[in-house]
Formats: sequence, structure tokens, C-alpha cells
Amino acid sequence: MASFSKQLSFRWSDLDPNFHVRHSAYYDFGAQHRIEILESLGLTMKVLQTNHFGPILFREECVFRKEIGLSDTIFMHTKISKMRPDASRWSIVHEFKNEEDKLCATITVDGAWMDTKLRKIANPTPEIAMEAMNRIPKTEDFIAL
Repeated sequence: MASFSKQLSFRWSDLDPNFHVRHSAYYDFGAQHRIEILESLGLTMKVLQTNHFGPILFREECVFRKEIGLSDTIFMHTKISKMRPDASRWSIVHEFKNEEDKLCATITVDGAWMDTKLRKIANPTPEIAMEAMNRIPKTEDFIAL
């Protein structure tokens, strides 16, 4: 698998006054896709709650390159660009591309796992998270931290 990919469907409420996708909608699509990926890898909300850990973000940044409109066909491709060997810290990249495969936007997030009981960074990462994260495709310029 080259990446986790998904075709996006836009709603009227995703638009801004200039009739293109509003900046915060990109972040919403990225967050939803990350959760869907974790779920597909067996890290369901129930598993996270039972094992008392979950993902947290330190940084989330979007670079906008091309406007996206309501009727545009857009695919989001998600990969890991950086990760520690124990998967305790990581960076994920979401690329939004149109039908011509032109890059419209890139979201980069830096995150880690939190122990939800202690409310502190989970280190070492629970093994089930490490196994799941290692199954996410890597970017071509992947960096092992």
C-alpha cells in the first residue's frame, strides 16, 4: 500500500465566504482520516479507552497551494513522515490532491501517545499502538527519529 487514501465529499458548510473550502475544514478532514486509519488498524475507540491511551498533537500545520471548491474531486493521501522506533512520537502527512494529481494542500501533524489515566506522554508506547503505526505507509523521505 502506497498510502491510506480517501476521496473527500464536501458539504456547503465546508465552504468559506469566497466559495472555496474553509481552512479549518482541512484540519477536520485530516483528524477524521487519522481516526479512520487507526480504527482500520485495530485501534478502535474501545481499544484506546480500555488500554487508557490515545493520540495527542503537538503541532498541526497546513500549507495551502490550490483552491478547492464544492464540486471538486479531491483525494487525501496519508503517510507517516517521521517516527521513533517505539512509535512514541511521530509525524503524519496528509496530501490533498485533485483529479489531475495536483497538490492542493498538505497538512503535517506532530504527535505522540498519552496515558489517559496519568495524563502524561505514554513512553514506552503500548505495543498495540506500535504495531499499528508500523503498518502505516511511510513517505519517501521518512526519518526514523
